Amino acid sequence: MSTFEQPPITRIRRARVRNRESFVAALPWIGPVLILIFGVVVFPAAYMIYNSTRRISQAGTNIEGVGFANFSRVLADPNLPRILLNTVVWVTVVVTLTVILSLALASFLNKPFPGRTLVRMAVVVPWAASVVMTTTVFYYGLDRDYGIMNTFLVDIGILDSPYGFTKNVTAALGAAIVVGIFVSIPFTTYTLLAGLQAVPADILEAAKMDGAGRVRTYFLVILPQLRSALAVAVLINVINVFNNLPILRIMTGSIPGYDADTLMTYIFKVLQFDRRLDLASALSVLNFAIVIVIVAAYVKIVKPMKED
Repeated sequence: MSTFEQPPITRIRRARVRNRESFVAALPWIGPVLILIFGVVVFPAAYMIYNSTRRISQAGTNIEGVGFANFSRVLADPNLPRILLNTVVWVTVVVTLTVILSLALASFLNKPFPGRTLVRMAVVVPWAASVVMTTTVFYYGLDRDYGIMNTFLVDIGILDSPYGFTKNVTAALGAAIVVGIFVSIPFTTYTLLAGLQAVPADILEAAKMDGAGRVRTYFLVILPQLRSALAVAVLINVINVFNNLPILRIMTGSIPGYDADTLMTYIFKVLQFDRRLDLASALSVLNFAIVIVIVAAYVKIVKPMKED
């Protein structure tokens, strides 16, 4: 009896045996990766969820289980709406402006011009440098008393006198957004540049032969070809910016209260200053859940890996 003549149950059982044998054969190769994922991702996440359901003293002693009481306390916090609004503004503005500027920069770097290789290498510098170092340079450069950027703005007449950018909520968040865009542009630019270089030349030539101008060619031909690269760049930027702590911690850390906080900096304050590991864990679970929902919705709607 041939394979196609066998009963369905027999074929299913044989397929399961082959899959099991394939998994066992591949286990020595994927085993270390699975162990790493469990140790770095699964176990910490599970332990975080466990801590979010406990009452833990400031000394770190696990006292008792409290169910969802920590989540109730976190969600009832009057500061949470402002913190969530700051988070939405922070992520939306940084990602949107990063993608727009990176599209323009990638289009420029895709054109032949003298010194293009050096310019491409220079674009990598903000990405290669430490985020903490870069943010610290901006922070002290904007200092009201001795910041070189503040002095420059006064010298060229934009400011009448030095201004405390990092002492005001709106200005500090604005400065953090500038730094966030600055450090996000290199990765996004190179991702989109790779997508531009993969656009078939014959498609561009066909558009030119049909009489399409540069603007129509860009929006109707090039951008659709960049769909996958653009979708992946946006997704990774949303995750990175949403979970970013160093930039906001440095730029807004000197502002009292929670008016300049996002979820990440709020978690940091609850953990470091209030020493409430249980509440910080509940906030972390909330943060993780929001990211998962955003990513799932984005992948469902945009379908980053779907080919046109």
